[in-house]
Amino acid sequence: MRFSSLLAFIATMVVAATAQAELKIDITKGNVEPLPIAVTGFTGDAKGAEITSVIAADLERSGLFKPISSQAFIEQVTNGDAIPRYADWRQINANAVVTGTVTATGGDKIRISFRLWDALGQQQIAGKEYNTFARNWRRVSHLISDEIYKRMTGEQGYFDTRIVYVSESGPAKKKVKRLAIMDQDGANHKYLTEGGNLVLTPRFSPNTQDILYMSYAGGQARVFLRDLQTGREESLGRFSGISFAPRFNHDGSRMLMSIANGGVTSIYEMDLRSRSLKRLTQSGGAIDTSPSYAPDGRAIVFNSDRGGSQQIYTMDGNGGNIQRISFGSGPSSTPVW
Repeated sequence: MRFSSLLAFIATMVVAATAQAELKIDITKGNVEPLPIAVTGFTGDAKGAEITSVIAADLERSGLFKPISSQAFIEQVTNGDAIPRYADWRQINANAVVTGTVTATGGDKIRISFRLWDALGQQQIAGKEYNTFARNWRRVSHLISDEIYKRMTGEQGYFDTRIVYVSESGPAKKKVKRLAIMDQDGANHKYLTEGGNLVLTPRFSPNTQDILYMSYAGGQARVFLRDLQTGREESLGRFSGISFAPRFNHDGSRMLMSIANGGVTSIYEMDLRSRSLKRLTQSGGAIDTSPSYAPDGRAIVFNSDRGGSQQIYTMDGNGGNIQRISFGSGPSSTPVW
């Protein structure tokens, strides 16, 4: 057999064997290495160090970035607007470099600018300037973190966000529950209610300036709407029964809640502009509660015991076309779409 023929024969046998073999790959978990990033000190003002610290902490807490210690920096940035020495940053394995400048602009106002540099591609890939009051430096730091996160990952950042929750304190038999709010990193914490009345289930509006929650103010459970900018709050109706389990729709113009009256709990929708109320479920003696809108507002998921046990149901936005979607052996509750 000629050598070329032998090679062809071997190749044919290998292809045949490969075709008959089963290739099986088991993926057990993902592994994403944090991206090394250098967040340099913002120049020009004493607030620069604090801004740098907040940005680095935001990025590191996401788990997707690994801020490099400033002790490893070869180049000491003195001008936040200047092009960095890319070779120095590549030498310490920095994939990206953040620089910035803080400038007093008169009175109690400042200008904060930042630039994001690609140390490998040797180019600026993002940059922005913020003119604001000096007291807003922390929020601007979060906004910068969001810009960096979005540019590097393609996803929206979440650093300029807040958390509203129920804070519980006091002895075991005399707990005080207060509505509280804080930034996503725990800063700027404050209480929204004094603790004289039990509060539960706070929900943010999509515009983040309003919250819905349930309160026992006045001795009966009712849904309240609170404006976070003005501090003004109001009860969304005084019904003969209790109202609870509130949820905003996707643009904050409407809300859902449950109202219990005479042994029946039904789901209602309120237009928050006109305050008009519409009943969506009518199921005799059933308990319909925990409603949640679909992202586009055209459907609603909720739980109900109308079938004998607590299960999950969906319905159209007008209350029609109710369908059960959970069929487990135990109860199902508190759905969120």
